[in-house]
Amino acid sequence: MIPAPAPVLIDAHHHLWDLERRPQPWLDDPGLESIRRTFTSGDLRSTATRPIAGRHLHSTVAVQCMPDVPETEDLLALAEQEPLIEAVVGWADLTSPAIGETLDRLLAGPGGTYLRSLRHLVQGETDPGWLQRPDVERGLAVARDRGLSYDVLVRSHQLDQAINLAERFPDLPQVLNHAGKPDIARRELANWRRQVQRLAAHQQVVCKLSGLITEADHDNWTTADIRPVWDILLTAFGPDRLMFGSDWPVANLAGGWNRWATTVDELLADCAENEIHALLAGTATAFYHLPARS
Repeated sequence: MIPAPAPVLIDAHHHLWDLERRPQPWLDDPGLESIRRTFTSGDLRSTATRPIAGRHLHSTVAVQCMPDVPETEDLLALAEQEPLIEAVVGWADLTSPAIGETLDRLLAGPGGTYLRSLRHLVQGETDPGWLQRPDVERGLAVARDRGLSYDVLVRSHQLDQAINLAERFPDLPQVLNHAGKPDIARRELANWRRQVQRLAAHQQVVCKLSGLITEADHDNWTTADIRPVWDILLTAFGPDRLMFGSDWPVANLAGGWNRWATTVDELLADCAENEIHALLAGTATAFYHLPARS
């Protein structure tokens, strides 16, 4: 009898950067000194050693950092060579009249088949209605029509933009990055909870369990600090609409890949096997159209 494939673990959100090839100016901000160096897929492979629910890291989704098409091209070319990376979340200027041509070039270029979603750092936009700008909505429609999804990166006070996006684009698959960045450090979750519950009512929206430890006290957080957010998300979205992500190497600011994996392992203790599979592999596989596996 041929044994069944071992259950896999998918990291649905991590970054890579080579500072000699492409600068990352945001790393000049105070407090980021410890991650102000190059991080490669080999670094991730050697770092991410802690299993979750008995599952070891199998594959990943690499996510853009810079509002820069060449960085996306780098990630796509890397995905074509690196077996660990099964999908790329890239960037293109949604406001550009030439967004269609840009996406067509990316999709037809080296590694273009790995481009599954776009992301913009809306968290850094001062316009409180950036996602509802007519030129942005036109760009999102162009991306949707090419079979791409959208990764929503907003802070908790911007969640109304994500809700409006979900209302206006019911046929665009969307994933909330870092759970909308709840203020775990100050334990101010009431308004975030209400907004997340409203967003979760839209079935085309899923959510990444990522980036939570960097929203907590970097030096003193515990699993107990994360659990209230975990419970709210599990109730609002359900396990079939949640996916694990590490946000490595940014996660190194608050403990790193293995410590986050240990925490997720603890939080999964009361979940059934089908729920664990959804959280650690199934949701990401469905959303990003990753290779099917048992």
